Amino acid sequence: MPLDIQAKTSLEKRKEAGIPGQHEVTPEEARRMQEAQPRIPGPEIGSIADIKIQGTHGNIPIRIYTPEGTGPFPIAMWFHGGGWVIGNIETNDSTCRALAKESESIIISVDYKLAPENKFPIPFDDCYEATCWAYENAHTFNGNEKKLAVAGASAGGNLAAAVSLKARDENGPSIIHQTLVYPVTDYNFSYSSYEECKEGYGLEYDTMVYFWDSYLSKAEDQYNPYAVPMRASTLNNLPPAFILTVEYDPLRDEGEAYATALEAANVKVKYSLYEGMIHAFFNAGVPFDKTWDAISEVCSELKKAFGTT
Repeated sequence: MPLDIQAKTSLEKRKEAGIPGQHEVTPEEARRMQEAQPRIPGPEIGSIADIKIQGTHGNIPIRIYTPEGTGPFPIAMWFHGGGWVIGNIETNDSTCRALAKESESIIISVDYKLAPENKFPIPFDDCYEATCWAYENAHTFNGNEKKLAVAGASAGGNLAAAVSLKARDENGPSIIHQTLVYPVTDYNFSYSSYEECKEGYGLEYDTMVYFWDSYLSKAEDQYNPYAVPMRASTLNNLPPAFILTVEYDPLRDEGEAYATALEAANVKVKYSLYEGMIHAFFNAGVPFDKTWDAISEVCSELKKAFGTT
């Protein structure tokens, strides 16, 4: 279908402003550009706590969003997007507030270390270790470790899928659900959506090449399933998944391909394509009308997984 009118207007404003692609500036400048973007505040919730936990590569800042109520609450880890290069807790604050409120669960936002200063596996290790910490320490923040999910958007979806794989492989935290919003699942630029959405729709082909080059430490990493989930030798025995993609996005086809591969491995999957939409629309701080539909669908799937509908 045609571009959503709000998405089209957003892209036109970006073009008129002459905003460069993220691959055309330094990581520091890309981060400044993103952090300077005005955002609407998220909803009020029960409480918010910022703490730091110890990881293999140093401290890992996390923010714990707790909804109103008595608990103990289900827990969903949140790994932000940004090509492993940009993004942080603050740029995802509105989204995490909205998710916590509507899903009636604790959202733990992980401020994993960014590439290219911290290449794979450091961002992934941070996310996995934060998930282990949440599972082992749920009682300290009124969480229910028996109802633990992982979630993320774009590069964060990649990290959520990879955390699910390692938790399965190493008998780690018991994860009951994975939410993958337009996830990066494959190191493969030959999907049709890469050509169809090569430029002009926000996230571009050249930007994804830059992000991968920034993230991977060496050529062999492209065969490591914790960097590239589609390269896993098997996808059997993974948590049920909700995978959301958008029509005008280079990542569209690999998200759908991962959903198909999970189904072939007898993993329960719900796949949802948002027609007319562009990458990065899942952002409650800079929302389109359809952003709220997507957040509601994610929260509905989380509540089904948690048995709290």
